[in-house]
Amino acid sequence: MTEVMKVVHTLIRTRASSRVYDPDRPVPPEMLTALLEAARWAPSSGNGQPWRYLVFDDRVPAAREDARSCLVPDNAVWAGRAPVLLLAIAREIRAGGKTNRYAKHDLGLANQNILLQAVAMGLCCRPMGGFNNEKAARLFRIPAGHLPMVMIALGFPGSPEDVGEAVREKEAQARTRRPVDEFAFLGAWGKHFLDNDA
Repeated sequence: MTEVMKVVHTLIRTRASSRVYDPDRPVPPEMLTALLEAARWAPSSGNGQPWRYLVFDDRVPAAREDARSCLVPDNAVWAGRAPVLLLAIAREIRAGGKTNRYAKHDLGLANQNILLQAVAMGLCCRPMGGFNNEKAARLFRIPAGHLPMVMIALGFPGSPEDVGEAVREKEAQARTRRPVDEFAFLGAWGKHFLDNDA
């Protein structure tokens, strides 16, 4: 690990998007409340707090099955084993009726708070865009001006032996990230942030 990486907080370094959950171990409501409380403290444009969440767990099994039915087949294979699904929704209209062009960004900040809080509490989590958002909006009567953006699978870690080989192979793949020099520029596009002769 590089010296720079050591400075990055452990929660950020160790967060991973897992596909392996224990389907027989429910997440207690107080833990879900803590996750939603973490979302509540995310920053947002004009303090609009445009995030909304639908929570699907074993307290309303039929609704959770409906949520699972919205997943694309590849995600349903593993996310169907997660005891909790969250549907993260962006409220795209501000209280005064104007469009909030930052709503998706702000929802992303709230989602990241949830993911980091989940890791801190020993939970696995994986956000995914692979679901039918139109079906979700219809099934769950999501009002106009609210856009279902992401499903988040949540649960306690499971055993890789309980999932299929294809999922195990994906889980075993090394995590990769672009180096800073590929995405950060200093002063103008193309002038790499890490260039020593800036």
